[in-house]
Amino acid sequence: MSYLESITSPTLLLNEQICRNNLESMATKAQKQGKELVPHFKTAQSLQVGEWAKEYGIKELTVSSIKMAAYFCDKGWDNIHIAFPFNPLEVHTLNQLASKQSISVQLINKAVTDHLVKHLSNTVGFFIEIDAGYGRTGVEVSDFGLIEEILRTAKTTDKLQFKGFYIHPGHTYYTADKHKIYEESIAALSMLKNKYSTEYPELKTRVGDTPGCAVVDDFGDVDQIGPGNFVFFDLMQVNLGSCKREDVAVALAVPVVDIKKTKKEILIHGGGVHLAKDVLLEADGSKNFGEVVLLNDKGWTIPSERSFLKSISQEHGLVQASDELLANVKVGDLIGILPVHSCMTADCMKSYMTLDGKWVDHTEGA
Repeated sequence: MSYLESITSPTLLLNEQICRNNLESMATKAQKQGKELVPHFKTAQSLQVGEWAKEYGIKELTVSSIKMAAYFCDKGWDNIHIAFPFNPLEVHTLNQLASKQSISVQLINKAVTDHLVKHLSNTVGFFIEIDAGYGRTGVEVSDFGLIEEILRTAKTTDKLQFKGFYIHPGHTYYTADKHKIYEESIAALSMLKNKYSTEYPELKTRVGDTPGCAVVDDFGDVDQIGPGNFVFFDLMQVNLGSCKREDVAVALAVPVVDIKKTKKEILIHGGGVHLAKDVLLEADGSKNFGEVVLLNDKGWTIPSERSFLKSISQEHGLVQASDELLANVKVGDLIGILPVHSCMTADCMKSYMTLDGKWVDHTEGA
């Protein structure tokens, strides 16, 4: 029986082979440059996808919350890094995780460092997050006073172990010249490594985001790269030049519930609660919440004429349909939607179905 026959409502499909290809490609890029790939699993949030990642030499991973860290805890990872400024209210949970799993956190101020010094009962590693231009979070790259204040405070306990410096150059999502951003980030990390490696000879530097890691071929003397979205990719990454539509590993299968051929519109059961509301803009300024693919027993194909989801509400989605789509789809059929932001779509859907009809886990659905 085809996996399609079991689908009656919006279902997030996962093409295992495309996902594996994406993992292998990024792992190969890292290995050729002698870098460690420590992927950010906020996209997949899946133990099964994690097992696939291990097959390509990936030994550590990054997460964005302590809940996610707990989900992956004690599953054979050398280390789990929580890449979000640590929330001191969660120190009790951190102690529990650190009792059975090598774990590290991100520090950006003395206050949280003080809190960990007072309340840690198990050893925890830490990276100092550096802001080299993104402006969202992190210690300014030139603020050596704060960097050294954090390091001095951490030295007052044997429970905090300095691991290195971390930069997420997220402004690659908004700037065309991604190579320039990476040159600046790599230079910042190189400077910090040179400054502090005598005192901390084992410190490592990590840089990572998918738009940059997908196109940059020289990571200098950075030790680790940490992209996340590349595992699935999505239309945002296609739009940024990180990948092709054929590299997107997930598609939301949705039922067609009405067709208005005179308006070239198809109504689907698939809205904001399934896809989230990330949006791209078309050349004419209209909104694009996802693009249609044609589903088949082996996955999906990209039609020669593009159709896109032009509006969504909570459960409804309205497709601007091409003549090709209108000629081949009827009410009661299933079509696929490539998401604008696969991380958010996966978080909404909380599980995946593979092309052989098997369910794959997600942190939020566990």
